[in-house]
Amino acid sequence: MRFLTFLIVGLVISGLDILMFKEKSVKKNIVNSISYIVGINTLSLFTMRYILGKQYVLSLANYQNSFVFKYAMFALVLGGMILFIKGLILNKITITKNEEKMTLLAKIFTGLSILFVLIGGFLWIGTVWFIDFFGKLTPEQFLFNFNSPVTGTASNVTDTAINGPVLLLVSLLVCFVFLILTRFKLTWGNKKSISDKYVKIVGWTASVALLVFGISYSVRELQLVAVYHAYFDDSTYIKDNYHSPKDTKLTFPTKKKNLVHIYLESYENTYFDKNSGGYMEKNLMPAYEKLYDEGVSFSESDKKGGPYQTYGSSWSVASMVNMSMGLPLKIPMGGNSYGKSGYFLPGAIGIGDVLNKEGYNQTIMFGADADFGGLTSFFNNHKDFTIYDWKYAKEKGKIPNDYKVWWGYEDKKLYEYAQEEITRLANEGKPFNFTMENADTHFPNGYIEKDTPRPFDQQYANVIFHSQQQVVDFVKWIQEQPYYEDTVIVLTGDHLSMDKKFFKDFDPNYHRTTTNLIINGDFENKDIKTNNRQFAPFDMYPTILSGMGVDIEGNKLGLGTDLSSKEKTLIERDSLEKVNEELSKNSKFYNNEFVSEKKNSNY
Repeated sequence: MRFLTFLIVGLVISGLDILMFKEKSVKKNIVNSISYIVGINTLSLFTMRYILGKQYVLSLANYQNSFVFKYAMFALVLGGMILFIKGLILNKITITKNEEKMTLLAKIFTGLSILFVLIGGFLWIGTVWFIDFFGKLTPEQFLFNFNSPVTGTASNVTDTAINGPVLLLVSLLVCFVFLILTRFKLTWGNKKSISDKYVKIVGWTASVALLVFGISYSVRELQLVAVYHAYFDDSTYIKDNYHSPKDTKLTFPTKKKNLVHIYLESYENTYFDKNSGGYMEKNLMPAYEKLYDEGVSFSESDKKGGPYQTYGSSWSVASMVNMSMGLPLKIPMGGNSYGKSGYFLPGAIGIGDVLNKEGYNQTIMFGADADFGGLTSFFNNHKDFTIYDWKYAKEKGKIPNDYKVWWGYEDKKLYEYAQEEITRLANEGKPFNFTMENADTHFPNGYIEKDTPRPFDQQYANVIFHSQQQVVDFVKWIQEQPYYEDTVIVLTGDHLSMDKKFFKDFDPNYHRTTTNLIINGDFENKDIKTNNRQFAPFDMYPTILSGMGVDIEGNKLGLGTDLSSKEKTLIERDSLEKVNEELSKNSKFYNNEFVSEKKNSNY
């Protein structure tokens, strides 16, 4: 198949040569045919291998139907260019300027075609890059990022965009403009063969096709139809099932428990080996798995598992809203935004509000800039937190003013500062809530610190392996402290990883879930069902409080259900499909009660 492909390509080009240049000598035609078979294929293979970076272009296994077609088209185009250059050299082809004036209609079509290429190219190239870099985002996450502060992102996002889609779009547009505006006549001997009129017709047609394709591709891949429904549908589901802390009696124990809640970036049960419910042949989190013997974890299966990633919970900020407020993070409506104006769900009541009312000291810690995604506003609105982020670390002299790696500072420093901050909180003589999120395991590929061991072939696997050991070391340190007896440790994966490359060969039928573990929780006197539970991230809201010994009237808070109780969760009662369908719809109650900047929880 391989040599047959080479032969056909060479013979087609040599046939075109005979038609174009009218060579009558049989001997010369045979020599030309052999030259084209060898020359065109050699040039094509060289270009594909060393310029385009396509490996194994001579591998027999590659020469299947799709590759053969692509290779043949590439080689024929290259051969056509060589014939064109030959014609110019031999004066068989001449190019002159087209002196005919363009009609007004042609000018309008040309201008529109340039606009269509700009829009269509932007939608197509932008969508491909967006998904490749950020993963396949849900509609609410896509729009949330447009309605929230964008400072504090990882340092390579802008560079990647400029050197990737921006450069590609500009190059495409410049090439198209050059072709569509160039006036020429191409003459074959003394006979006019083609003018720029035909190029313009092809260009106009191609621009419309690119516009239609770009729009349809973006609508499909970014799920913009679902975005439309999120804006214009309405559902009373949240209103009908929301249990406000204002109307729910919460009884704290006499001796209040401290809370340490660690949001673990992209932590999945997937990273365990297959015997434990994961997908790995070799366990990426062996030390972390041992911690499960010391606490309570809830699973949707009979092995290690976790919550279903429901609507409005699939990225870091959303996971915090779900687990700390019992609500999905829905698209801002009516012109409101999250964080830009200093307001972030001002009408909702979260764990921070509840614990603040009970006299807790509270700190939230990130290695990133808390302005990203509006988190500064979120934790200022839902009080009363010390926000210990990348900016705060610089203000305190922990890192130099010009220091920035990954999202701010790496996890090694994060855990060091966390120990100092927890010690400070413990010495204040009040119960405390210390919440933090690590970041080294963020996509793409994670951040690999200098002392990261590398037992695996993939960087992301090595980052996960190193990160889980850091988490375990931090937990062990807490357990050695005098206040541990009165401290509940909650470890939750924030959302499923968005690292496309790491998961590209996974069985799509494998159900990926995030990790969850509550250590030293107040569950001793409860008969808890931990396996085969159908639950959502927002069910962690009442479950965390319950683990701190808080008695929750009715065992429900927000949209969540205390998993240590006998009550059914919304998913167990209504099904995952029903919950996601209803949460994806617009909710006037959600907008008016939680999002509106006129609202205040007054809790």
